[in-house]
Amino acid sequence: MSDLATITEEMKKRVGDNSGLGASVKFDFKGEGVIYVDGKSVPNSVSNEDKAADCTIKISKDDFVALGDGKLNPTTAFMMGKIKVEGNMGVAMKLQTIFK
Repeated sequence: MSDLATITEEMKKRVGDNSGLGASVKFDFKGEGVIYVDGKSVPNSVSNEDKAADCTIKISKDDFVALGDGKLNPTTAFMMGKIKVEGNMGVAMKLQTIFK
């Protein structure tokens, strides 16, 4: 299991300077912290701030890591209830480019 700091650093690498999201997204690890991606700022930024986002994705840290490693299919995870999306679903769909 990865810790929040390790996951955050990996997200910074994946997001880069311009993720193409054009929106903000928050990954809520159900009481184990958050990762906030500001895809509107240039360069994009990634932090552990818990603030309002265009799209909030609730997921366990283990499932998030499995998604990043390609061991968990996002559509399957959503259908199984392992991922809950609040807000702009279009932003959630754009995340596939980060998880490739």
